[in-house]
Amino acid sequence: MLRFVLEELSDFGDYAGNQKLRDLLTFSNDERSRIRLSDVRLSPDGRHIHVLLRQPKVGLMTFDKYERHQLALNSKKLDVWFKGGVPIVDVCYLDHPHNKGNGTGAVAVVVFENGKAEFWKFLECKTGWYLLQTSELCNSPQARVVSVCACSSLLVWCEERPASESSPAHSSTRNKLRYCVCRRDFEVEDGAVTLGGLKIILHNNPKFTVISSGDNVHLLPNLKAKPQLCISKFFLTWSPHHDFFTISTTSKNTPIKKLSAKESDFRRLITDCLGYLSALEPPEICSFSPTGCGGLLLLLGTGWLCLLQKDGMLRHVYKLADNFTPQQDTHASLYMYMNTVGLIVGKTLHLIEVNCGRELQKIALKKDGLFYANQAERRTPHLLLETGLFMIVEKDFTVKLLGSSPAEGVNPGALMVEAVFEEACKYYQQRSLSNTQLTVDNLKKGGRFQAPISLASILRNYLISGFGRNETEVLQNGGSEHIAGKEKLMCSLEGELRALVSLEELKGSLVRGNVEEVEAVCETLVEKEVVRLLSSTELDKEALLYLNSIFSIFPSQAWRAAQAALQLHFNGEGTLSSRAPPDVWKTVLSPCPNSFLFANGQLKLSHSLKGDYNCKVKPAASTSSGLPVFELLCQSVFHFQPSWLPRFLELSQQQQGSAVLGLSLASSSWGLSSGRAGEGGENNVPLYKRALWVLSSLNPDRQQRQDLEVELLLVSGRPNAILQALRTLMDKRQWERVTQVAHQFCKQSPLLNKEIFTTLLCEVAQHRELDPYLELLWALCPEDYTVTTILNLVLKNLPSHSSCASSPPGPFADPDSSQLTIGQLKPLLRKVLQRETKPSQRYADILQSPSYPPPALPRQPTERVSSMSDVNADSAPCSSMDPSFYPETPEQTSPANTNIQRSKAALPADPIGFA
Repeated sequence: MLRFVLEELSDFGDYAGNQKLRDLLTFSNDERSRIRLSDVRLSPDGRHIHVLLRQPKVGLMTFDKYERHQLALNSKKLDVWFKGGVPIVDVCYLDHPHNKGNGTGAVAVVVFENGKAEFWKFLECKTGWYLLQTSELCNSPQARVVSVCACSSLLVWCEERPASESSPAHSSTRNKLRYCVCRRDFEVEDGAVTLGGLKIILHNNPKFTVISSGDNVHLLPNLKAKPQLCISKFFLTWSPHHDFFTISTTSKNTPIKKLSAKESDFRRLITDCLGYLSALEPPEICSFSPTGCGGLLLLLGTGWLCLLQKDGMLRHVYKLADNFTPQQDTHASLYMYMNTVGLIVGKTLHLIEVNCGRELQKIALKKDGLFYANQAERRTPHLLLETGLFMIVEKDFTVKLLGSSPAEGVNPGALMVEAVFEEACKYYQQRSLSNTQLTVDNLKKGGRFQAPISLASILRNYLISGFGRNETEVLQNGGSEHIAGKEKLMCSLEGELRALVSLEELKGSLVRGNVEEVEAVCETLVEKEVVRLLSSTELDKEALLYLNSIFSIFPSQAWRAAQAALQLHFNGEGTLSSRAPPDVWKTVLSPCPNSFLFANGQLKLSHSLKGDYNCKVKPAASTSSGLPVFELLCQSVFHFQPSWLPRFLELSQQQQGSAVLGLSLASSSWGLSSGRAGEGGENNVPLYKRALWVLSSLNPDRQQRQDLEVELLLVSGRPNAILQALRTLMDKRQWERVTQVAHQFCKQSPLLNKEIFTTLLCEVAQHRELDPYLELLWALCPEDYTVTTILNLVLKNLPSHSSCASSPPGPFADPDSSQLTIGQLKPLLRKVLQRETKPSQRYADILQSPSYPPPALPRQPTERVSSMSDVNADSAPCSSMDPSFYPETPEQTSPANTNIQRSKAALPADPIGFA
């Protein structure tokens, strides 16, 4: 069993000045004297540690590791103090030792804010660091360097130019564009450093952090200052060899634009992109790290770990838990080692496989850590902690039980004998007609059953002495047929024997292992068991209880195992996908047991799921047979990735729909009936109701779970659920969201369109909060609605007279009143009236015939006048209208339309009879 562990490389005892180094790395509670890990630099060979001191003293301290310890006694350290109070920007390595025999050593450049650069070289034969050269990087003595990096044979830095050299404009935006990015070629020789002339890569730009990665230089916006401008919504990548800029953003997977580096004015460079960038709201960059091959690792504020590839593509690799909140005091370190990414957030170390985004392992640290690159071992993660330098290696924790000594007190043969008897006892108890409990002692006594004894003998010979000597003795006695039977039995039992031996090895490793080894064994075992159970053709009561106990005892391990079994992948764009085989989804989507349901197919809750989702009492069967698999997975999703719950429900419905469409999967093996989506049977509760039950049972506070509840209802796509979600949004007064949902789902069916429009029209008659959205709502009016229908609905849902008693008398309402007016309904009535006055296509042939003109309509049909007078008797504004102006349509008398003419208070939880 392979697991990653920390292996110590050094406790700093082999570094010169190790006690001072330990004191610096021992984090103090005093923030002024605290050394941040971001101010620690390590050389590519791991022999030199530089600590940048910011406050209260400004300087640089160096700690070196010598091949010969006696040389460290007279070493010359590269310690820089004060320098006139000028802070140090960074320390960059220009070279690393390729041939120690020739005496070559590392070359480092120390860059100060005032533009001064000191080039130092480490020579172990001369015991220490020696100054090669001091140079001025900037042309202007007033320039201030803010970031620097070394890329191949280039020094690239970002400097702040004084106001006199920048644009004369004094606007706040242009004042931020007073920086420029410069470069100088360098060449390291034996005793000196040759610098080329200064060239400006980019000018009139904001403050950038320059990062070198392979042959590319990335220009990231300042992470500390977060201006609300479009210039902070993107970053640049400069390729010196190809001489072009790439504009990218964290909200888009592909580069926005590629431009030639001949255009060095930042404002002209992004002019064409300003309109597009102003509409973006990309997540902020919390931390970054170069990959060494031209790419860049980015940790975003949304919790996503992304990889910016060399070609400019941004790929989402791994998503942290939903409770990740970026904070300024939260330490984060990341680095890429071949195909593995090391990520430290707080005091948790994550090891992630880059190609598939799978988390290999999670390690808890006692203190904050810092990843660094080791030139000699690029594949292995290296870590700097407060106590020393460490390397993360893979170790095998498999324990060989069969080779253990007798002193350990383990007798595999005896254990196998007992296991065989227990299994045989369980097997025959299930098939026994007697109520008497069958025990192992009953099988052994009196020779009642000889088969387990023979089988145990075979197992004992297999584990202890083998069959060589026994076969010889039996053959001498003429028992060749008996030996042949034994060999045949052994071949059939080979798989079971290996499984039993592996089980004993696992028991031994749990008994003799330390805490880390036991945790590793448990996590691997949980993953195997969850995958095995979900891959089984059918889960019985005992297997379901066993699965429930796994999720209860090992919640985090079971969640990772479920992800592996279902092969879940979240692509970062709001969709969840799965590559699990149909057999696994068949187990996951198995219907609820009978003990979970009433006769009408509803879950045993204190309130029906159709109206109120507050769960007061859990199903009585949950303690006896365990929760179904789908409910278990919903619980895990809610605990570890709550934002995935609607997407998981959507994925489950897709898998269930594909199973129903397939003839082979729509059989009784899936438990799906011939009803809609296979939910017509007693046990087939809709998946969204099962997910809502989980949500209500885990979080009884409805106010906290309403947003997630609405998403589940909408994802289900059911008319009843959509109307329930619409009512919830109306109760929360989220009118903009209400209109969005109405426009999205009114196209689903004409009947649902009627219900949604009726509900919203009744709401409009109650108050004036929907006035800004009336034009959008009138567009939802069904084709078969008439003016009479609309007026009846409005009149029956107007507020009661008691609530309007304080309103002033007269035909005109108070400007601040919430009473609906004819002026608001006028656009809707005009639209419906124009539709009604169009000639009916039903009588088009009669209208076109010259021999049979249509008969004239009666001027005043008495029956219709009386009916309309009764309808509009309670409405003063409508009493003056000619009732014959509104012809009654057949739809008004249809049974479906009777559900439309009702008030909001009379709307039940399920207003329409959908399956």
